[in-house]
Parts: sequence; structure tokens; C-alpha cells
Amino acid sequence: MKGKSIIGITMGEPAGIGPEICVKALCNKKIYEICNPVIIGDKNIIKKSIINSNILDSLSVVSYDKIEDINFKFGEIAVLDLKNILDDIPFGVDTKSGGRAAGEYIEKAVNLALERKIHAIVTAPISKMAFQLGGWGIKYQGHTEMLADLTNSKKFTMLLAHGNFRVVHVSVHVPLKDAILKVTKSRVIETIELAVKACQMFGIENPHIAMCGLNPHAGEGGKLGSEDINEILPAVEECKKRGINVDGPLPADTVWPKLKSGFYDIAVANYHDQGHIPTKLLGFQYDKEGNCIDIHGVNITIGIPIIRVSVEHGTAYGKAGKGIASPNSIIDSIKIATTLANKKFFQN
Repeated sequence: MKGKSIIGITMGEPAGIGPEICVKALCNKKIYEICNPVIIGDKNIIKKSIINSNILDSLSVVSYDKIEDINFKFGEIAVLDLKNILDDIPFGVDTKSGGRAAGEYIEKAVNLALERKIHAIVTAPISKMAFQLGGWGIKYQGHTEMLADLTNSKKFTMLLAHGNFRVVHVSVHVPLKDAILKVTKSRVIETIELAVKACQMFGIENPHIAMCGLNPHAGEGGKLGSEDINEILPAVEECKKRGINVDGPLPADTVWPKLKSGFYDIAVANYHDQGHIPTKLLGFQYDKEGNCIDIHGVNITIGIPIIRVSVEHGTAYGKAGKGIASPNSIIDSIKIATTLANKKFFQN
């Protein structure tokens, strides 16, 4: 290893842009200067993505059965080939075999990370529909829930990060009516504590935390809903007693500019869209025709015993197989995963 972290990159849904962005990321020599990357996926799909992307002829793909046998070097994409795609999967189409394979890549990566054969996981996007068809979606709503279950983690959350703009969530993949019910004192306390842990991963020992209100104007003293005054405020007061530097509940529409300015180190959102919308507003760029031209930002799972960083976008079926997908988010993910892995494994 020569002091470099091994980063396992799951290929994601084979019918999406995951294989393409993995290939494009590993065309970047700087990635090999900071870490030892390996794709966990299917060799033939990776080769297909190289052709579709018109990438250098000098780039080779080598299949391996074991991490220990890999010769990490720029110009040679190492694939831990699970050989689990038996069909000719078309781009942009949800299939049972594609969804099953995507779940198996995650499962393999988690096992390798728990065994410390890799130091961190970077995940390309999956399709929720294909995941369902492949059998994984029956038990798991998505990546985060699967990772938590496979690592036997009970207290976990999703961290979105775009540079120093960091957001964690009280709940994520649930209907809005259910998300409201999940805003309880105990879960809010738990999430604020996970926010502290998230910042400490980045070397911020005593972060300044913003706790968003659930209702408009943070409930306006109970006039616009009872959750802020009955659940969130007592949670914030308890966290302050524990020495956590947290403010709230704050009107959510005023939190984001203060987080962007650096006044806060991290914000706690109460539900999926409350945290995702401002983060994607910063990280996603579209042209006037509605075409996505660039994506930055990552998703980190907090509260599990392994390092997992993901792209902050989906499978983009409309771009799959066309060679036009931006790899910036997965490059960001690899860099952050490497930083966290180096801190955990090589700086003690």
C-alpha cells in the first residue's frame, strides 16, 4: 500500500451513469497519487463505458478476484469483478438483474471494509426501482439504510457536504407526513450528536450547529405548529447542557445563508428536502435548456463503523451510455473518502 488508502468504488446501477463516471474519475492521474482505487463491479460493463466515453486507447481494465492481488497503477483500472451480470443490460432501463448486481456490489464493499481490506467505500448511484426489482428494496429504502443494517448500526444519518456547507438530517427517505412524526426530542438529540461526530471527522472538535425549525418561522412560539416548541426546543436545551454549541430551533429559511457564510459549521435539517434543496442549489448547475452541466457535492453516512462517501446525484438514465456525464461528484467523493481514511488509518 505504501501508506496509501485503498478506496473501494462500487459501480452502482449498471444501466446508469455510475460505470461511466467511475471510469472518467480513474482517468485522472491525481487520483492515483492520493489513493489506491478499485472498482467493485463488472469488468465488461466498465469496458463498455470506456468505449462509450471515447477514452484513451491506452487505458486497460484488469479483473481481480482478491484485493491483495491488485497492482495499483495509473492507466490500469482494477476491477474486483463479481461476474454477476448475466444479461446484456440496456442503458437507462430498470432490470431485476441490474438491481440485484448493484446491491451485491454494496454488500461486497461493506464486507471488505469491515475486514479492513479496503479503507473506505465510495458509491456510485443506484436506481430505487431496480433495487426493488432486484430484491434489495424490499428491505432497504436505499444505500444509507442498507449500510446501517449491514454494519449493525442503530444511530445513523446522512451528511450532505458541498465544501464547508454541511447538512445532516433527522429523517431522510420517508414520506413527509411520516417525517413530521419522526421529529421527536430523542431523535433530534441523536441527530445533533451525530452532527458533532460528522464535524469531528473533519477536524472541527467543537462545531457551531444550527438546528432548523420544522414549521414556518420555527413555529412562531407554537402558533404555527407545536413540534418546534414541544420537541425541538427541549432537545436543543438538553444538548446545550451536554456542552454542545447548538442554536435553535431557527427559522429554516434563514439558516442556509448563515451556514454558507461560515457562521455555522453544520446544520441539522428535519427532513429530506429541507436539507437537500439548499445543498443541491449550490452544487448542481444547469443550462437554459434544463441540461445538467456540472455537479459537485457528496453524501457521507454518519454513525456507521466504516467510511462511506457517495455522489450527490442519481443514475441520470437520460445521459447513460452517451459519454456525457460529469465525474466531478465522484471525484469529490474519492478525495473526501481518502482524506477521512488517511486520518483514520494512517495518522494515528
